[in-house]
Amino acid sequence: MTDFLLREVEHGSPAYWASVELRDSVLRKPLGLRFSPQELAAERESRHIACYRGDALVGCLVLVPGAGGDIRMKQVAVLPDLQGQGVGKALVEYSEALARRLGFTRMVLHARETAVPFYEKLGYSRFGERFQEVTIPHWAMDKGL
Repeated sequence: MTDFLLREVEHGSPAYWASVELRDSVLRKPLGLRFSPQELAAERESRHIACYRGDALVGCLVLVPGAGGDIRMKQVAVLPDLQGQGVGKALVEYSEALARRLGFTRMVLHARETAVPFYEKLGYSRFGERFQEVTIPHWAMDKGL
């Protein structure tokens, strides 16, 4: 499926708040968690990527610039009924291209254990030991850009 529009959205914009709601409903609410105002305020320096089908937001993620050429991908969320249809792959590939254009050389992330096979198919490798984050098992992963 290739009928997606991907773009960066500005922190605090209506598109940003729509992405927060999507991330909250897909990633946080199922775990009994909510974003705090402090967490959302800290996202001001991050880059927010949204994926649309027509006018509908179908997926999003956050990129957090780091040091030493690293950029961190986090909060990858896709509408449940569209998972497995290329939205996540499109988001990751768009984000990798953006990160390269910005001069970053490595993408790092904390993958939920259930998402590790998805990232491995896209060339990411696990490193370190399994750990708990937001109450569930995760793996640190990375990929050279």
